[in-house]
Amino acid sequence: GQLLARGVSRCLMDHGFACLTEVVPRPGLRVDVMALGRKGEIWIVECKSSRADFTSDRKWQGYLDYGDRFFWAVDTDFPVEILPEETGLILADRFGAEILRTGPEAKLAPARRKLVTQGFARTAALRLAGRGDPGAAFLA
Repeated sequence: GQLLARGVSRCLMDHGFACLTEVVPRPGLRVDVMALGRKGEIWIVECKSSRADFTSDRKWQGYLDYGDRFFWAVDTDFPVEILPEETGLILADRFGAEILRTGPEAKLAPARRKLVTQGFARTAALRLAGRGDPGAAFLA
């Protein structure tokens, strides 16, 4: 999953998005990739490495409340026919990715968008501070 997330992030950055991996929009949910676009759009990408990984995921519909679009990212061996057709699809590996299908847009309400965007910014800032000062993580 982490290698797919790296490839997805590279692809989305090429499309003008800033990306974070393993974002917690609320307790109990952890998004594999959250991407913030130049116009404030928020995309959520869930990376799946196998059929078993997908079928055991019971939380993915909860991610829909935190992004304008939702995508699955899988590798070339994944059986894509089992993925819901009403979601986006990204074919990825550790080096990059290609958007095969863009799911429908479900724009976030302004209050939710503000909350998610602030959470994204705070997570990014804390991670950056931790890179410069590993002890800073304990202060947050």
